Amino acid sequence: MNCSSDFLDLRSVDVARGERVVLHDVNLSIRAGEHVAILGPNGCGKSTLILAMTCQLYPIVKPGMRVRIFGRERWDLAELRRHFGVVGADLPGERTAVTTGLDAVIAGFFSASALWPNLHATEEMRERAWEALVRMEATRLADQLVGAMSAGEKRSILIARALAHRPRQLLLDEPSNTLDLAAQRELRDTLRRLAREGTGLVLVTHHLSDILPEIERIILMRDGRIVADGPRRGLLTEARLSELFHTPVRIRRDEEWLHSW
Repeated sequence: MNCSSDFLDLRSVDVARGERVVLHDVNLSIRAGEHVAILGPNGCGKSTLILAMTCQLYPIVKPGMRVRIFGRERWDLAELRRHFGVVGADLPGERTAVTTGLDAVIAGFFSASALWPNLHATEEMRERAWEALVRMEATRLADQLVGAMSAGEKRSILIARALAHRPRQLLLDEPSNTLDLAAQRELRDTLRRLAREGTGLVLVTHHLSDILPEIERIILMRDGRIVADGPRRGLLTEARLSELFHTPVRIRRDEEWLHSW
């Protein structure tokens, strides 16, 4: 793999979903290992941007357009997905509920919901899956059925699946959705620990309280465009966020955290 210091380099990127263009002229660079939050209202294009980063959606071909990931413009997708981890909203597939936590993590190597008979899990895969559960402090979930887990425990399995590849960068799309207050706190403690261990984080959210103290760079999106990109101190202000969300926003600071209403 190219040892570029950049995880991502997008230039003049437009992305369509169906007949509608939802990302417009996106220019964005993110260093490998960097901690970044992408903030904006629902429907602004944040999740589409994650799909473009992971090559699940392709940009419209036009002069000057460029997508470079870890220094390369062309990737075998199976190889590329070993270099970053993606944490979405749910575990895939109807068999997930009757799969143990450890098997669900191992199945992530195959992008599957369960270890089907045709899938051969190597000893290295099993070791990495266990290592990921250890990092998540979730080894107690190894033998538990996913269907019997709480929403917070399922989110731990999702993150462990992403970590099993030992990625340089972790992409998280609205990670606190559906979690109760206790599970949200546990998730944030986990993400802070991963950030301190050197795993890069790209966090997509519309909740100010999701933004970890370790995240210093903020990207604001609206109507499919990046409208601001810079340090949190300059962008996470009442004036900026009121303009972004088209509603009055008030911010309260609680030690290292920000809360809005």
